[in-house]
Amino acid sequence: MAVGSSDPDLDQPPEADWSIGALLSDLAGELATLIRQEAALFKAELREKFGQLGQGAIALGAGALIVFSGWLVLLAAAVLALATAMAPWLAALIVGVVVLTIGGVLLFVGKKRIDPENLVPRRTLRSLREDKAWIQEQLR
Repeated sequence: MAVGSSDPDLDQPPEADWSIGALLSDLAGELATLIRQEAALFKAELREKFGQLGQGAIALGAGALIVFSGWLVLLAAAVLALATAMAPWLAALIVGVVVLTIGGVLLFVGKKRIDPENLVPRRTLRSLREDKAWIQEQLR
């Protein structure tokens, strides 16, 4: 094409002839465009990931509800099975006490495991104290 054509790329001087100001201005424009594009990509990806997270949470909730329902049916079956050998109220009482005992033990164990005292990273703290002592010794 001839000089003075309508193509904007041909109207600009060759890159070697650009001034530092023009280069910096072009760099700033390109950087702003890149940041906008990266932000748009980040937003789109977050929307997609949150959608997956929501679907996963719904599936987990539905699955937990169905498993719990199955557990209740199994407990009812245990009561009915024991009721063939004893009074139905006694069978229900025995199954209830056993289930409550198992649940109580699991709650106790779970509470012990998440007790703040048990969550302290003791080995790391001991190691950091040893490192501090070593550094202080080296500085003497």
